[in-house]
Amino acid sequence: MDLKRSSLGLGQRPALILVDMINGFTDSGCPLGTDCPEVVAANVSLLSAFRQLQLPVFFTTVVFHDETTASVFRARVEALNVLQPGSHWVAVDTRLAPAVNEAVVEKQWASAFFGTDLDQQLRAAGADSLVVTGLTTSGCVRATVVDGLQFNYPVVVAAEAVGDRNPDAHAANLFDMNAKYADVLPLAEVLASLRLAHESA
Repeated sequence: MDLKRSSLGLGQRPALILVDMINGFTDSGCPLGTDCPEVVAANVSLLSAFRQLQLPVFFTTVVFHDETTASVFRARVEALNVLQPGSHWVAVDTRLAPAVNEAVVEKQWASAFFGTDLDQQLRAAGADSLVVTGLTTSGCVRATVVDGLQFNYPVVVAAEAVGDRNPDAHAANLFDMNAKYADVLPLAEVLASLRLAHESA
């Protein structure tokens, strides 16, 4: 039986969090990556809308500065060791290049909140809700969505703007996030909600 839940949608000042839209995940030339032009294109659309409405935008990347950081995570997934400071793989995909005023949050674990100051930056920007996108649905996106809820933000996931190497994991995690932690909505509906929130502000 499905769990009864309420759809919360977006507030008046949502922030966009693009999780790990970096070369290491968007380029199949990296052992961590997969070619996902449709996910990149959906993020381009969202990024354009947030910029047009002058709403907060945050990117994340994964960078390991020394051998001891996240050692258990890296022992489990050895391909993570390519994510070294200054490497091509840790840079945001150029199709989504951050603007000068858009923060790129470095993280070492799955969630964009864990071990970072993302919550403080969101509060400083006046964010009252989140749109979470990026890679991968079953990993860093899900972890960020769960922590977003745990930091007391209503969270929306734009379905076309997230992706995963495993389509079954992608579908299962979208279902699970929508059941408990976030509103998983079509991209067109998210874009319409953004315009509506802006017009009523």
